[in-house]
Amino acid sequence: MTPDVFLPQLLYEATQPYRRAGRFAWHFARGKLGGDPAFRALLERGLIADNARVLDLGCGQGLLASWLSSAHRLHDGGQWPAGWPAAPRLAAMRGIELMARDVERARDALGGAADFVLGNICDTPFGEVDAIVILDVLHYIDLAAQQDVLRRCRDALSTEGVLLLRIGDAAAGLPFRISNWVDHLVTFSRGHRLARFTCRSLAQWCDALSASGFRVDAMPMSRGTPFANVLLVARPVSR
Repeated sequence: MTPDVFLPQLLYEATQPYRRAGRFAWHFARGKLGGDPAFRALLERGLIADNARVLDLGCGQGLLASWLSSAHRLHDGGQWPAGWPAAPRLAAMRGIELMARDVERARDALGGAADFVLGNICDTPFGEVDAIVILDVLHYIDLAAQQDVLRRCRDALSTEGVLLLRIGDAAAGLPFRISNWVDHLVTFSRGHRLARFTCRSLAQWCDALSASGFRVDAMPMSRGTPFANVLLVARPVSR
């Protein structure tokens, strides 16, 4: 099976549960999962290990949980792109989200398929995990809070764990300004007040991760979009 055939099927499977959560939730899921290259990359590049305990910080309405669980069902059913790593079977999936409305949508759509916690990533316990995913979230908090979250991620991860952090490169000029404008628009459309962002350049993010005990690889993550997004694959440095 080719990705061009597989991905529309995965999109359908991953978004159908959101019909239970209302029209907005379903349309938002279709737009985000269908247009954001990070979700494809997680599967295509095998970035989450089999049997991983996954923590999604700033999980919103639980899109990552639906995407990964749907991918595994299709894989088990014999529908999978040739050459892609096997879909991971997760040991546990947990999301932390500040906005009560998003947590409600996640629970309405996915029920007990994952554990969705209403809380602030700055003080909610992370537990012990094997993979942490943070997609376009840390710029909502200040520099000191960002650094503290990165440190806590390092402490929460197993020895062979991974932090998958998608950021906007503040040194990227116009594509970064477009990213910020769209981020404000999406934030408002989801019913949240417009935030003041605390952004960094790619080099500054890499330095922040290194200071928190990670080694970092950077992957461009704007395919098919006008944005300045980068996925940072950060693994704990042995102590």
